Amino acid sequence: MSTGPSAAGKTGPLVGLKVIEMAGLGPVPLAGLMLSEMGAEVLRIERAGISQPPLSLPDEYNIDRHGRAILRLDLKRRDGADLMLRLAEKADVVLEGFRPGVMERLGLGPEAMLARNPGLIYGRMTGFGQDGPLAGRAGHDITYLAYCGVLHAIGHADSRPVPPLNLVADYGGGAMMLVSGLLASLFQRSRTDRGEVVDAAMVEGASMLAAPLHAFTAAGLWSEKRGANLLDSGAPFYDTYETSDGRHIAVGCLEPQFFAEFARLLPLDDHLVSGQYDKTLWPPMRAAIADRVRQKSRDDWDLLFAQTDACVAPVLSLHEAKEHPHNRARNAFVTAGAFERPAPAPRFSGSQPTPATKPADSDLAPSTVLARFGFSKNEIDELVKSGLFDR
Repeated sequence: MSTGPSAAGKTGPLVGLKVIEMAGLGPVPLAGLMLSEMGAEVLRIERAGISQPPLSLPDEYNIDRHGRAILRLDLKRRDGADLMLRLAEKADVVLEGFRPGVMERLGLGPEAMLARNPGLIYGRMTGFGQDGPLAGRAGHDITYLAYCGVLHAIGHADSRPVPPLNLVADYGGGAMMLVSGLLASLFQRSRTDRGEVVDAAMVEGASMLAAPLHAFTAAGLWSEKRGANLLDSGAPFYDTYETSDGRHIAVGCLEPQFFAEFARLLPLDDHLVSGQYDKTLWPPMRAAIADRVRQKSRDDWDLLFAQTDACVAPVLSLHEAKEHPHNRARNAFVTAGAFERPAPAPRFSGSQPTPATKPADSDLAPSTVLARFGFSKNEIDELVKSGLFDR
């Protein structure tokens, strides 16, 4: 049975959940987007008088603001902070990604908010956590990966460490861990009626993603030397290769049966096939694979391997990925507002997530937003007259 639409017209498993997102960059807005697309009603609080960052996108492309209602408040005003506390009384979740102590200095830390709403889940996203020697330090994805050892492991043996965009710490170790923590706390609240603080640190989240590598290392199956292991381009059957047209294919045939299929179609000499995991054969194996791959175009190799279990894939650009037949068949990309972007994930059998756009929600009058949070007409009229809201 599908979940019915919310007051904001959304559907999904989180319909009825009220979330307040303190505006920021990176993982907190992505977490807010995910919760919104799962049906939650998300209110984004932006600081009044703060200009948009130099690299900010126009609203029609700025997914950090999509799928939310937006209020711009001067939180340094006592009445602005007080309104935040009143909103928190009506909310299920608050998300913030400031450095430790910022929300407390505004009088909006978890102690103050949980005193007003004991069932509130207060999600905190930082680089290094709420305490410790580095807690107050600035950083970005590359910074946190460097501190947790993950960056050292990414790259080829003959090159320096390679930043994996900002996908691992910001979004994998940050947004995904934050959402996981929030949902776990909401489940606990369903049994206890008590809220709590979720302390999500990107350096710890990214480290957790690498937990299997720590296990391999402890067992003596993983070298700290970059580009010398099974999954870090050390193995010639788990790497990318340049094709005749200057593009690339990705080879990932780890299991012997998949490698045998790859070798049959490439083709590759039998002695290399039988010695797949003999590291002394890896240099000539890599050279042979690279030589063969350079003889055909990327799309020719794709045609050859497409219907096999050789675990070979064309390395697609972001644009090409949208056009791939599998992604089209799955509706993996949707046109949401002004552009085509990934569809909400994951999928649910009982309800359909709503792709976030720049809807009328982002232009809602403060009175409409406050009404959705249960404020009376008299309260709303008084707040609007106060001049608190920055439109």
